[in-house]
Amino acid sequence: MPFPLQRSSLIDQVCGAVREGLARGEWSGWLPSERRLCAELRVGRNSLRAALQRLAREGVVEIVPGQGSRRLGRRAGAPVRISPVVALLSPYALEEFRPRQALWVDELRRLLAEDGRQLRLLVAPRCFQPNPAPALVRLLRRERAACWVLVRSTRPIQTWFERQEVPCVVAGSCHEGVRLPCVDLDYRAMCRHAAAALLRRGHRRIAFLTPTPEAAGDFQSEAGFLEGVRRFPAEAEGRIVRHATDRESVARTVRRLMTGKGAPTALFVNQSYHYLTVFSILTSLGRRIPEDVSLICRDEDRFLAYLEPEPARYVEDPHLYGRKLARIAIGLLAGKPAHPPHVLLVPRLRWSASVARPPATAPEGLPSVARRCLGLPPP
Repeated sequence: MPFPLQRSSLIDQVCGAVREGLARGEWSGWLPSERRLCAELRVGRNSLRAALQRLAREGVVEIVPGQGSRRLGRRAGAPVRISPVVALLSPYALEEFRPRQALWVDELRRLLAEDGRQLRLLVAPRCFQPNPAPALVRLLRRERAACWVLVRSTRPIQTWFERQEVPCVVAGSCHEGVRLPCVDLDYRAMCRHAAAALLRRGHRRIAFLTPTPEAAGDFQSEAGFLEGVRRFPAEAEGRIVRHATDRESVARTVRRLMTGKGAPTALFVNQSYHYLTVFSILTSLGRRIPEDVSLICRDEDRFLAYLEPEPARYVEDPHLYGRKLARIAIGLLAGKPAHPPHVLLVPRLRWSASVARPPATAPEGLPSVARRCLGLPPP
């Protein structure tokens, strides 16, 4: 790859670096994503875009809105070979992806580009309605993709793709009874492990805070959590507490859960964004972490490392996730069946100071002053 650029004549140097990469044959079709080029050349996005626009005017590359930039043939007016398209079907735009998701999407785009393919993000919320068939038919007629990657796919979407025998890979888990290739984290094993880890630390009242399940991985998470609870004696209580995805619903759920009788001493939180809400509401209620309440987050995102105490959470490599998806997609484009069809990655639990043994208990009716002296939470 061309060397990092100096600051003088920056746009000229970017143009030269891109020409050099094309001359070396590093990019046979589509150029890497803007994010990757900016990182490799150490330039800002505005400078990169100005250079690409100049190269487009010179007939070196073609800028395709919403897709990226691709090289043009050497002869003026020569037909441009269109790379096979891999469509990423999503209910929301890329800027709404969580940081971890954006990382594996970028890795998938990079690997497909190296193989002469292009990744096209298609935001189609109508396809995620209870009856997606009409919207999916229209979408596939309009977008002639050779392979599809399904994000946050519902059971009706997966069933439709399976029945229509459309080449696709699920970025997530397949719903029960659906046989499509997929790549996901082993949520069942993760949540089983989390419940057991908290119970082994002496917690006997734990709760799993999770949005109302829609994705297959969320159903697997609930099943795994209950399996982990059942491994322990009858006095252990494990509750699944569902909420909507908005902040207000998470906040109401936490307040109701923690101010009632028999409040849990440990919470297992499904999503990283929701962890922030749970953390702030517990603080507003006067609950100390981990002295009064222990917390584990199921999902990893880098911003969690900036919380104090840093959350215990399950960590994995999003780039590996993207590589697994790319391998299956490229194989499907070549007419090869996915082997193995289901890839489950197992993250590891990163322990931190957000987990402790449960607080000491006190007899019912103990005065508030005595509870404070003992360092116990309010009744």
